[in-house]
Order: sequence, then structure tokens, then C-alpha cells
Amino acid sequence: MKTLSIDVRRAEPEDARAISEAHREAWTQAYAGLIPYKPLTQMLERRGEAWWRKATRGPATLLVLDVAGAIAGYATIGLNRARALPYDGEVYEIYLRPEFQGIGLGRRLFGESRRLLRSLGCEGLVVWCLEDSEHAASFFRRHGGADVAEGMEDFGGTQLRKIGFVWP
Repeated sequence: MKTLSIDVRRAEPEDARAISEAHREAWTQAYAGLIPYKPLTQMLERRGEAWWRKATRGPATLLVLDVAGAIAGYATIGLNRARALPYDGEVYEIYLRPEFQGIGLGRRLFGESRRLLRSLGCEGLVVWCLEDSEHAASFFRRHGGADVAEGMEDFGGTQLRKIGFVWP
């Protein structure tokens, strides 16, 4: 009998290509029809392998969900950027490739992200998602997030509302 390894770990520069692919697949599925085509395409083009290689060395912590040697998803975490909210940590991004969604792996990646932020001394955390991204909003509500803040995000001149979920 084979054992399937599932691990959340810090991203390495050699993960950049796989993270880039996961990013492209996840964002295309999540945002096609929500974010206008041109700005979405530009964001996807900008975040190629070289961008992600640099991100592995950047100030935010980049985690990957490794399933049997394949990068199934990623999360970026760090300090809360919304100073009006009294929470220390923030999950900037959390995405899974579509074929890995719906089987509990997002919960695992999110849980590890939260644990790491706590271990770094962060009290509470914030996650933002587009209001019309029902899949994301539902995920954060199911995992105990309270939607307490709103904001706007500009995508090539189109303003989209975003929701801030918090965990004390």
C-alpha cells in the first residue's frame, strides 16, 4: 500500500514554475467573469515563473501545499496591511488548483497559515476577498470568519467591492 504525502511547507525558488501554474489555473477559475478580461489577463501574465521565484525570497511568507510532490496550491501570509483593523496577521492569498478543491486541502492550507501567523506572534488575522466571489466568501464563513470590513479594488477602471473577514 502506498502512502500519499500531503505537506504544507515554505516555498523554495525551484517551486516557482509550479506555483505560477497553480496561480494561473486558480485565478482563471476564480475570477473569469468577475474581473474584466484585460486586467485579469495582465495580472496572470505579470505573475510568471520569474515573479514567483522572486516572491519565494520576498518579505511575505509564501507557503505551498505539496501533494505527493505536486504543488496543489499556495498561500501568502504576513502582517496586516489594513491599519484600521486591530489584527496583526493577514492571509494575502490562498488558492488551490481546481482539481484539488472540495476535498479538505484548502482547510489544511488555511489552518497551517493561521498556525504559522500565531507562532510568529500575530494576534488575529484578516483575509480579503471579492464580494462576488461566492466560493471564497463561503469558505471563509465556514471556517469561522466574520465579515466586518468592506473596501473597493480597482481592476483596470472597474471598481469591485471586497469583504474583509477576521478571526480574533
